[in-house]
Parts: sequence; C-alpha cells; structure tokens
Amino acid sequence: MAFVRVEVVDKQLDVAALVAEASAPSCGAIATFVGTVRESASVAANSNKAVTSLDYEAHPTLAKEQLREIATRASDKWDLESVVAVHRVGTCELGEPTVVVACAAAHRGEALDACRWLIDELKATVPIWKKEIYADGSSWVDAHA
Repeated sequence: MAFVRVEVVDKQLDVAALVAEASAPSCGAIATFVGTVRESASVAANSNKAVTSLDYEAHPTLAKEQLREIATRASDKWDLESVVAVHRVGTCELGEPTVVVACAAAHRGEALDACRWLIDELKATVPIWKKEIYADGSSWVDAHA
C-alpha cells in the first residue's frame, strides 16, 4: 500500500519538503508538477491583461476527499510507492507555487504518467476554484485553464 498525503492548505507551499516527503528508497523516480502563478491571463476575454495575483477557494471537505480519491487511484493504477498532492487556497502572488504533485515509483514511466494524470484529474474534478486578479478587476477561471 502506497503512502498518500493530500492537503488543501491556506499557507505557502514548501516544494522541496513536499517532494522529499514523496521520496522512498525503493523508488528510482519522483515525478513532480509544481503549478505557479503566471502573469498572463488564462481567461480569453482578458488576454490583454496582466495577472497580479490569484485567489483560490475550495470546498473544504469535498476538495480533500476528491483529492484523496484521485491520488489513491493514481497510486493503484501506476503501482506508486508514494503520492503527495497539496493545493493552496487563499491569495497567491506572482511566481508562488499553488499546487504540488509528486509521484514516486520504481521507474520513471509510471511516475511521469501518474503525475500528469493526477494533475489533469485534479483540475477537472476537485472543487477548487481560481480567480485571476488584475489591476482593474478580476475574473473566475474555467477549471481547465
């Protein structure tokens, strides 16, 4: 049975500590994804606006439950040794990490495939909502942006 840690937190993410937490002596690979706040808008209607920050909101119970479900599915499907998936809520500044996914497996193929699948599933299914903040307003972003 794999080690699985999932959280939805309202504090800055320590990327190195989260990746280290996924480490296991039996693993030859740890695939990671770190999502950060970028300055270009992902909302088409605001493509000419610069993002100054992001605000994330989540359903506190359902987000963690759904995140655990998909992390466990990834672990089972790709025979992972460990999975760490942590997402920020609250205000996030430019360049700041907003989500960290780390998947550890014996071989790189499983780790890479699981990591990509997990972040895609997270964005598609976990009840976490993103609002882009601009100098002159804000806009909620589609889950797939």
